[in-house]
Amino acid sequence: MNQRIHEFLDYLRYERNLSSNTIESYQRDLIDYMDFVDTHGRQEDEQNVIHYLQFLQQEHRAPATQARRLAAIKAYYCFVVNDQGLSSDPTELLSAPKLNRRLPHVLSIEEVTRLIEAPDLSTMTGIRDRAMLELLYATGVRVSELCHLTMNDWWLDPPKIRCLGKGSKERYIPLGKLAAQWLMRYVDVARPQFIKDIQEPTLFLNRQGKALTRQGFWKLLKKYAIKAGITQPITPHMIRHSFATHLLENGADLRAVQEMLGHQDISTTQIYTHVSQKRLRPVYDQTHPRA
Repeated sequence: MNQRIHEFLDYLRYERNLSSNTIESYQRDLIDYMDFVDTHGRQEDEQNVIHYLQFLQQEHRAPATQARRLAAIKAYYCFVVNDQGLSSDPTELLSAPKLNRRLPHVLSIEEVTRLIEAPDLSTMTGIRDRAMLELLYATGVRVSELCHLTMNDWWLDPPKIRCLGKGSKERYIPLGKLAAQWLMRYVDVARPQFIKDIQEPTLFLNRQGKALTRQGFWKLLKKYAIKAGITQPITPHMIRHSFATHLLENGADLRAVQEMLGHQDISTTQIYTHVSQKRLRPVYDQTHPRA
């Protein structure tokens, strides 16, 4: 990885304050682009970027992947032009491929209920997992945000949590009664059984007393999905999608949902209104007397 990319990533980390996941994504995309440049002996110019995008198309990369790669390259060259005096930006006239936004997959309320009730509550891990599932569905947080919660990030009066989203932006999200009860039960009964270091601040711990990772939670989620009889492929983000969709279906304000999800742009949140409208059709057909 060349020095300019190192400096660009430092800029994202220390000046833009982007999350480590976002920085890693930029790094992977730029390394892939530079490998293409080195392999083909090309110059860093507009024609080369076009050749790289054509290469991605030939590799049958998804339009979303092509758009993300170009966004990373454009951000990199913008930095190099402004900070390091590159004479011109080779991506200035290039635009990303138009994307057809896919509707997010969501679970039904019944499926969410079965999933949440799947853990074995006779075990300490079952109590922990029930608390995590309750919290995930009650707040719509990202799984990385869930795994990074600390003992100082939740309150019971009134019930709420604090999480750091993308760009380390802080937001507070209310907790429902059930989620608050299960969180309290986990902290009182189960978490002390996982603690190896009394100074460990992380809220949700694994059996080694360390922070439960995103990958570890994903494995647990897949296990509980099978137990709950959910046949479609499931991801932690699907619970976030379900949280937003179910709120909107029950009359929640779009701005409030945007705030809870931590979306910077409300257009990102509006995708869930399309999901709600899509699900209205069968309800109408089944319930209206003249449908």
